[in-house]
Amino acid sequence: MNGAKTGCALVVMGVSGSGKTTVAELIAKRLGWPFMEGDRLHPKANVEKMRQGIPLTDEDRAPWLDRIGEEVKRWAAEGRSGVMTCSALKRAYRDRIRAARPDVRFVYLKGSLALIEARVTARHHEYMPASLLKSQFDTLEEPAPDEPVVTVDAGGSPETEAAAAIAALGLPVSGRS
Repeated sequence: MNGAKTGCALVVMGVSGSGKTTVAELIAKRLGWPFMEGDRLHPKANVEKMRQGIPLTDEDRAPWLDRIGEEVKRWAAEGRSGVMTCSALKRAYRDRIRAARPDVRFVYLKGSLALIEARVTARHHEYMPASLLKSQFDTLEEPAPDEPVVTVDAGGSPETEAAAAIAALGLPVSGRS
């Protein structure tokens, strides 16, 4: 197979509370692909900083982004498709993932600060306190038109958002339910 990449990798991105996990799981289920929660790849030091309400720096995120890149690259080497979550807040972060796998595609769940803030304050997250949401919006660089990104309004139902992403990407839905 001389190193040819196969399969398709999707990264569902956005700030904390945008619905990444819920929508990514629905996309994966509808496509019949495996799902991976990118937050599980964070180094322990990152998780501890977030638990303490300390925003991550670019340096903190670098090993995490590399691990995500390694994972989606591995999928290609194995000929598998998959759906991963990752905030991917800056273009440099998305570029870092694309450096590992250039054909990766992103689904950006876009929502206003007011919408996302209401969601985050109504839920409990293992280590991402609502106090860090503003820092995520401050860090966010919305995807540019030249990036392989589909933008989906995060204000709909998860089912509607997943369907919109799949349609925009032109991907065939699996016969499995």
